[in-house]
This record gives sequence, structure tokens and C-alpha cells, in this order.
Amino acid sequence: MVEGVAFAVPGDLATPTGGYAYDRRMIGELERLGWTIDVINLGDGFPQPSPEQRKAAQDQLMAIAAGRPIVIDGLAYGVLPEMASQLCSRHPLIALVHHPLALESGLSATQADQFRASERAALAVAKRVVATSAATARLLATEYGLPADRIVVAYPGTDTAPVAHGSNDGIVRLLAIGAVVRRKGFDVLIAALAMLLDLPWRLTIAGDRSRDPDAAARLDVDIARFKLGNRIAVLGTVSPERIGELYADADLFTLASRFEGYGMAFSEAIAHGLPVIGTTAGAIPETVAPGAGILVAPDDVAALAVALRRAIENPDERRRMAASARAAAQALPSWQDSAKLFAHALEAAA
Repeated sequence: MVEGVAFAVPGDLATPTGGYAYDRRMIGELERLGWTIDVINLGDGFPQPSPEQRKAAQDQLMAIAAGRPIVIDGLAYGVLPEMASQLCSRHPLIALVHHPLALESGLSATQADQFRASERAALAVAKRVVATSAATARLLATEYGLPADRIVVAYPGTDTAPVAHGSNDGIVRLLAIGAVVRRKGFDVLIAALAMLLDLPWRLTIAGDRSRDPDAAARLDVDIARFKLGNRIAVLGTVSPERIGELYADADLFTLASRFEGYGMAFSEAIAHGLPVIGTTAGAIPETVAPGAGILVAPDDVAALAVALRRAIENPDERRRMAASARAAAQALPSWQDSAKLFAHALEAAA
């Protein structure tokens, strides 16, 4: 075991997204395994930092004592290829890739190409690359040219959770949890639900609204345009305790993601025994076990509406999916197991 490891994250580690939640929990679990972890805040602005933000991050990384392994979250690592090239001669570098930057929704073709080239160059000099799913690992091998033996898959862990009790008033409670960004497909979800006004449903959306103001504004406009204000509650960021209450009260979890490098909210829903209506994007099919939900192609409003109708209309169908979800929850990895895999990547790099 290496005495000290620097774990560099772009911005506040407490930021309420799945990626930061992974980082927080992984740091804690590694420390419980005996690793000494120094968290380095690289500052805000990533993955599109200003020149000043980029320089401040580079100054922090260059100040780390030579020889110490450095884990760098992919939100920053992928746009620091020159810095990675400098650091790799002085440090074992471990890149943590939640999902490739070029696959964020809303990018122009030029922006996506720039991100892809930058991340490919940065990953080429990493001693090890930790991916949060097998699907992401395959992408890194096939599209970014990484040798498979340099990639370690460390899935997000999932805590044991109480089974959701759901509603008992004839109204089907739908739950969507995720930062309000274009990649999460809230526009698709709202359009699909607008086709189901004859059914008794209510939707609660919980997630950070500050990361993409345009997506947050679009969500509000869509809800107003379809006159769904009395059916949809948008809560913004809520506490972990409140998240637990939302899962407990829900009958169905739904999210129309355009891509997920893993999708922690999906696994949390499975852990609560909730049926899932989602998409086939990215790693979601690996996370949502067969029988535990219905997955449709991303950006297919009509198909999503059909899947939601099937689940809302048929309580027996929901019960069957819920039973499959509860069974699948037994196979979800723990954070302790995932931390051991991450630790193997650190040891191999060092």
C-alpha cells in the first residue's frame, strides 16, 4: 500500500451529483481500507475552464510531492492533456472516468471532437484508468484506444435499502432523480407524460437545477406548455434523508437519459425494489436487470410513453418488475467491494 494518495476533484466535493457522490464515497472507503487520501480541489469551471481556472488547477497539481500517486476525476483530467504529460514522469496517474466528456448531450460536433481528442491524449499517459462500468470500459478500449489491461472497472457501490412501500390512493407516484441537465432527458420524459393525461399519475423530480440553467428553464417551460404543473413537482436539490423518503413513497422510477456511464440513481431505485422505466443508453442495461424494468431507445418519446402507460395501467406488471428489482438488488456491488477494486488500481499504478 502506498503511504499517501492525492485525489483531485474539480470543484466542491459536496456537489450533489452522482459523480461527486462516487468520489466522496470512494475516498471514504479507501480511507477505511487504510489509505491516506489528500483531497485536492482543482477549482470550478470544468470541463470548460477559463485560462485562469486551468492555470490554478495546474499549479495545484504541480505542487504535489513527486512520486505520489494522483487520482484525477475525469471531468478535469480529460481537458488537461498537457498537464497529464508533464505529471506522468513524476507521478503514477490514475484517471477516473465516470463517462467520456464527448458524450455529454448538447455539444456541437466540433466541441465533441475537441473533447474526444483531448481526453484520448490525456488517457494515453495514465498508468491506470478506473471506469465506473463495463460499458464505459468498452468505450475507452474501442473508441479511445486504451489497452484493456490498463482499465479497472470499479462500479459504484449500493447500500442496502428498505423496500419502497409506494402509494395506496390509486395515484401512481413516479420518481426521477438526477441533475437537471440535457443528458438526463427530462424534455423527453415530460413530452411522454403529456401523452398520458388520461392516467392517474404524479411525478416528482429531485436534482440540482444549477448545473445547466438552459435545461432547467426548458424543464419549466415544458411543464407549463403541457399544463402539467398540478402533476409534476420539481424539488431541486434535496437532502439524502429526503431522497430516502422519495424512494419509499414511489411506485415507479423513471429517467429518460441520453447517456449514463453507470447511472447511480437507477441502482438506488433497484435497491429500493422499484420498477424502472428508462432507456438503453450507455450502461443502463447493465444496471437494470432483465425483468426489473422496461428500457426503450433514448430520445424516443412515443416508445417511452408506451412503456410508462404499460407500467402505470398495470399494477400486476409493476409488482412483477418490483419483485425482479428486489431480487436484482442482492447482486448489486457494495461500496466496500468497489473500493477494493479501486485500491487494486492504485497499487498497480504505483
